[in-house]
Amino acid sequence: MTRSPVRPEPVPAEELFAPPDHARPSISPDGRWLAFLAPWRHRLNVWVLSLDGDEPDLARARRVTADDRRTVLDHRWADDPRYLLYLQDDDGDENHHVYRVDLEDPDASAVDLTPYPGARVWEMTRVPGLAGSIMVSLNHRVPGRIDLCEIDVATGELTVLADGAEGISWFATSTRDVYGVAVTEQGWELRQRLPDGEQRRVAAFAGDDFPYGPLTRPAPDGRTLWIGTYGDGDRLRPARLDLATGAVIEIDRHPTHDLDTTSVVAPLLPSPFVTDAGTGELIGVRYSRERQVVRPLTEGFAEVLAALEGLADGDLGGVSSDRTGRFWVASFNDDRDPSSWLHDRATGRAHLLFRPLGRVDPGTLAPTVPVSITARDGLELPSYLLLPVGHDPEEHAAPPLVLMPHGGPWARDVWGLDLYAQYFTTRGYAVLKPQFRGSTGFGRAHLQAAIGEFGGAMHDDLVDAVEWAVTHGHADPARVAIFGGSYGGYAALVGVTATPHLFAAAVDYVGVSDLAATMRSFPEAVRPGLRHNFHRYVGDPDVPEQEADMRARSPITHLDRVVTPLMIFQGANDVRVQRSESDNVVATLRARGVEVAYRVFDDEGHAFLNPENLVTMFREAGEFLARHLGGRP
Repeated sequence: MTRSPVRPEPVPAEELFAPPDHARPSISPDGRWLAFLAPWRHRLNVWVLSLDGDEPDLARARRVTADDRRTVLDHRWADDPRYLLYLQDDDGDENHHVYRVDLEDPDASAVDLTPYPGARVWEMTRVPGLAGSIMVSLNHRVPGRIDLCEIDVATGELTVLADGAEGISWFATSTRDVYGVAVTEQGWELRQRLPDGEQRRVAAFAGDDFPYGPLTRPAPDGRTLWIGTYGDGDRLRPARLDLATGAVIEIDRHPTHDLDTTSVVAPLLPSPFVTDAGTGELIGVRYSRERQVVRPLTEGFAEVLAALEGLADGDLGGVSSDRTGRFWVASFNDDRDPSSWLHDRATGRAHLLFRPLGRVDPGTLAPTVPVSITARDGLELPSYLLLPVGHDPEEHAAPPLVLMPHGGPWARDVWGLDLYAQYFTTRGYAVLKPQFRGSTGFGRAHLQAAIGEFGGAMHDDLVDAVEWAVTHGHADPARVAIFGGSYGGYAALVGVTATPHLFAAAVDYVGVSDLAATMRSFPEAVRPGLRHNFHRYVGDPDVPEQEADMRARSPITHLDRVVTPLMIFQGANDVRVQRSESDNVVATLRARGVEVAYRVFDDEGHAFLNPENLVTMFREAGEFLARHLGGRP
């Protein structure tokens, strides 16, 4: 008997990609205010609500930012709860500025604390113990040099604490001592900047262990750092580094999980270090593998954590508290129904603040199931599988598959709600997200297995993932597509050039087509730091023989092999993957008569943010895949 396809009810793109009703809540240091994001003129802005003892009523909140061009995402409290800070760029150009909102002057406009045209705030931090100020890494004087600056939040006065130096990322401790992580031939070196301008070596880290540099965070005592270390093992674990001696003392360890480093490349995600809002001391640690584990380091936080984790079934995401530790705001990642809560430790009462995607019935969304795939060389590839709601392998035919490799590649997918994947599952597709070699969070060996394997074993992992899905009845081998962004876009282009008959269609979203061109287009300020990521894993385009190898691994070199229908999406303001890369691919393929659909968004950069653009992208991608795989548009 011929089995019929499963036909779930599609969720409209407008419902999935409209701004969330509410998002990213946090509590002020004095416990008086709740800040969160909510739409205004179809863009997320910051709103605040006075917590006056009654059950929070978000309808009483007032809006304190007014950006109707681009969504505000990164907002934080200053240590003085009078002020809120947020980061914003122009149409995705990544030249972020820091803006200040004064809650005691509701009629005043937001103040740009970094009003330097063309400059970029690379990092903004609040150092415990330095009241009234923030630290920013800023290239406002010389574009290729990133200075460490201290900004007085109330007055806007900016003081340069350390001049930008090639290959050094500076930071400050609570005593205003300045340290930096410097690129060396072997790896990374932690150095102290002395008053006379000289530098003192404190510690060293292996480059192969940390493609983006070591994970560091100053402790409030000004004498130690919290770091991630592999030691002599395969798992990344938290440790304390003595700044005077360089000695490293392990704090905690998990037998199967790594210290969660997702915030290194995605700063909006929570830090692995959970700290006390009053003292700044370390009270908990996040670990991750297929799912997250949070381990308390103090009895007080153990009690709080137990109460918080009892509120929802998901993984604990962003968490904040007032300085006294009485009020806690916690958000939970969930694969279908995320939520945010306010917990009063004194009374034990908790209030559901909101469900960000409350407009969508969770029952229409697919569960995200962790699975394990074995690559051809024996390497384990932890992965996530989503099958269409209602799919029964005994009753229904194997569905078409969308393979979704993540970006980075020194990043990873996490368990939780993935709107991109859910768009496809609600249209009858299975979605597979393999954590190919080079993905972070699965051990040192898994990370380093990607060295030299761009377009090689990293692509083999994706091929092996497809074979696994077909073998297990999760995918129709004649109806497999690949959809990826950034490195995932590169993977999609490798797919249609290296294994052109494996995929019935491919979608490239801001993907790299020319490895050498991409590296040469990176901002001058970050190029020294490429030594232990792109140069180590792929090659240095300034070395002729390495550039030749990079070209051999670049899809632009092999476009004559493409027979797969292709769709490309590009942001005009992308500073990581220039528009010219996508233009070249499209022009070459169209000259050969290969089907390639192309759309450029003039108000986007490397990661699309505006809801109407996301709706357009997925509608068009959905129609494209429906034509070639037989799913539903």
